[in-house]
Amino acid sequence: MRARDRLRIVAGVAGGVAIGAAAIAALGVVAGAVLSVLVARRVVTPPGRADSNLRILAVGESTIVLSSAEESRAPGRFSLWFADETGFARIGPVVSQGAQWVARELIDVETGVPHPGDNARTSGWFYLTPAGLGLEFSEVQIQTELGFAPAWLIPAPSPSTTWAIHIHGRGVQRPETVRALGEFYDAGVTSLSISYRNDTEAPDSLDGRYGLGSTEYRDVEAAIAYARSAGAERIILMGWSMGGATALHTLIRSRYRHMIIGLVLDSPVIAWGPTIKLHGDLNRIPSLIPRAAVAVLGSDQAQLLVGTANPLDFDTLNFVDRAEELDRPILLMHSEDDGYVPVEPSRALAEARPDIVTYEEFDTAGHTRLWNYDSERWLLAIRTWLSLQLSTDAVTEESDVA
Repeated sequence: MRARDRLRIVAGVAGGVAIGAAAIAALGVVAGAVLSVLVARRVVTPPGRADSNLRILAVGESTIVLSSAEESRAPGRFSLWFADETGFARIGPVVSQGAQWVARELIDVETGVPHPGDNARTSGWFYLTPAGLGLEFSEVQIQTELGFAPAWLIPAPSPSTTWAIHIHGRGVQRPETVRALGEFYDAGVTSLSISYRNDTEAPDSLDGRYGLGSTEYRDVEAAIAYARSAGAERIILMGWSMGGATALHTLIRSRYRHMIIGLVLDSPVIAWGPTIKLHGDLNRIPSLIPRAAVAVLGSDQAQLLVGTANPLDFDTLNFVDRAEELDRPILLMHSEDDGYVPVEPSRALAEARPDIVTYEEFDTAGHTRLWNYDSERWLLAIRTWLSLQLSTDAVTEESDVA
């Protein structure tokens, strides 16, 4: 073969490799773009039912044996959904464990009968209604801009002009909030545990997508209007996870913000950018993808690509950057090992506003399971903070009258 022919072959092969590399790179860009849209869509789309990845291995009179997993080994007390969530039980601390199994105290079974072989999952919910705490309550309807949304009304022991609005987190419902209701009741505060758009209880929004607190706050505002019409003069907001972000939006944006005297936040989303990044890291997604997902959600193409009615402004979803806009006392509780909402923005907000933020950091508790892990400390934090705020508010009232 002549040298000139060999050069032509080499050049042809090199050209083919270059074209192949370009095609692969283009495919990579397309795949990355598609993945970014999928991540963005997942952020704002209400999830389906949680996976039941545990198995019941044995059931005794006061003990239940589960397959070994991080959630079944977690310290504390939890609820246990089983048999495709047709059954509900409450479980206590770990009694013993092996490599493949975990035996826990079986406190009681509220519905169903657990059997070996049933699928199961744990939950931070411990009570399904306020009746679980021995509290009297009624079902009421809150008129929102989308229609009537159900809520539980838990009246204080005697008529009260201070009300609390309890706001559950993303993808769950009102039972999440029940764990705190007893402390508010004992403090003489009337409570409303509310539903809000897209949570399967309240009416859906027109786009069927979360606003990450930026639209949900309107339903909280409607709840405040309901409380106001019933005689409320002062409002405390308690928010869990995304409900915490919703409470912060309500404080800043509501026309009733003058009524709000404080916030209690459990495992709150203080900033959504770091939260989306954390989920990317947990799922081993390249860091560029979560950043691109944020860009998609904030773009003019958001409606077309992810179905949101309007783009999301992530600057307004970051309350570390907006710390100076906050002007009410806040009790903020978070766990350092929260695997769903990162703790760092909560720390940053507490550092930025030590004048208004009382910060309680837990360890080992996980996401919105602080009560489950250490109920004494959690309840004491709320009790102490409420006592201070209510006494301060009473002094302020007297000063205003004088």
